[in-house]
Amino acid sequence: MFTKDQTELERVGLQIIFILLLISSIGLLMVYSSSYIYAKEVYGSSAYFFLKQLIYFAIGLAVAIIVSKTKFSFWIKYGLHINAICTGLLILTMVPSFSRSVKGAARWIEFNGLGMQPSEIIKFSLMILAIPYFENFSHYSFKQKCLGAIGMILPLIILIRQPDFGSFTICFLVIGFICFLSNFPRKYFYGILLSGLFIGLSTFFLKAYRIKRLLTFLDPWKNPKTSGFQIIQSYLAFANGSFLGQGLGNSNEKLFYLPEAHNDFIFSVIGEELGFLGVFLIIAMFVCLIYFGYKFALQLNSRLAFILASTVMFSLGLQSVLNMGVVLGLLPTKGLNLPFISYGGSSLVCNFFGIGLLFSTMNESRDNSYIHS
Repeated sequence: MFTKDQTELERVGLQIIFILLLISSIGLLMVYSSSYIYAKEVYGSSAYFFLKQLIYFAIGLAVAIIVSKTKFSFWIKYGLHINAICTGLLILTMVPSFSRSVKGAARWIEFNGLGMQPSEIIKFSLMILAIPYFENFSHYSFKQKCLGAIGMILPLIILIRQPDFGSFTICFLVIGFICFLSNFPRKYFYGILLSGLFIGLSTFFLKAYRIKRLLTFLDPWKNPKTSGFQIIQSYLAFANGSFLGQGLGNSNEKLFYLPEAHNDFIFSVIGEELGFLGVFLIIAMFVCLIYFGYKFALQLNSRLAFILASTVMFSLGLQSVLNMGVVLGLLPTKGLNLPFISYGGSSLVCNFFGIGLLFSTMNESRDNSYIHS
C-alpha cells in the first residue's frame, strides 16, 4: 500500500512524464521541419536528421528508464568515481587522435565514427559529486575535501580550455545552486561565489572573440553580414511568424539563411512557423515541467534526494532560459541548445539520463530507505 505522500509523488511523476513526452514529440517534429530541406541537399535524404534524432530519443528513453530503476543512493555513493570517468572523457577532447573540432572548438570525441560531447554528461556527473560533498563538507577529512574540490574544478578548467563558455556557465551555476541548497558553511559559500564570478568574468574578457560577441549582442546591425547575421535572421524569423505563424514546414529562414536552424536556433523556426502562440505554448510547457519538477522534489523525504531533483530541474530550466534568451536577442550568443527540442544525440540522451536520476529518487521513498546528511 502506498501512503498519501507516495501516491502524490506518483501522480506528479506522471505529470512530468506527460509534459516531457509532449515536449520531446514537438522536438522531433520541429527537427524534421527545420532540417528536411538542408538534409535533402547535403545528405540526400530529407529525413536524415529526423531519423537520427528518433534513434537518440529511443536510446535516451531507454537510459531514463534504466536509471530510474536504480536507487539514487548508488549514484551519490560513487559520485567521485563517475565524475572521474566523465572528466576522463572530457580530457580526451584535448587529445588530437580522439578530438574533433567544430567551428574552432574541440568539444567532441570520436570512437570509430561515433561522436559524443562530454560536456553534456559532465553537468550531471558534477551534480552527483557536488551534492554529498557540500552537504557533508564539515564531516570530510582534508584529503576528501581536496579530492572533491579537484573533481569539480578540473572539468571547469577543461571546459574553458575547449573553449565551451556556455557549458562552463551552466556547470558553475549548478555547483553554486547545490552549494546554496546544502549545509555548506555560508562564510565559505559567499567567498567562493564571489571568487568564482570574478574568475568567470575575467576569463570571459580575456578572449577577444567573447568581447566581440558581447558587442554584437549590443548592436548586431553594425555587422549584419558577419557577426550579427545569425541573430538578425533570428529576429526576422520571429517577425515573420507574427501571432499564428507561417504554418508548419513553411519557414523561410531555415532555407540556408539561419545557421543551426535545427540545433541552437530551432526556437527561431518555431517562432516563424508556429508564431507567438507556438512560442508561448513551448515556454508554458517548460514552465510546467520545471514547476512539477520542483513539486516532485518537495514530496521527497530525503534531503539529498530533494537537492538532486531540484538541481536536475534547475539545470534543465537554466539551459532552456539561456537558449531562449540567446535566440530572442536577450543574451549574447552561446552554443547551447534547447533541451529535448534541439537536434543532438549527446544532449538528448544526457538530459534523459538526468530525468532518470530525478525518478531514481522515488525508489528511496518507496523503500523508506532515506539518506540523511
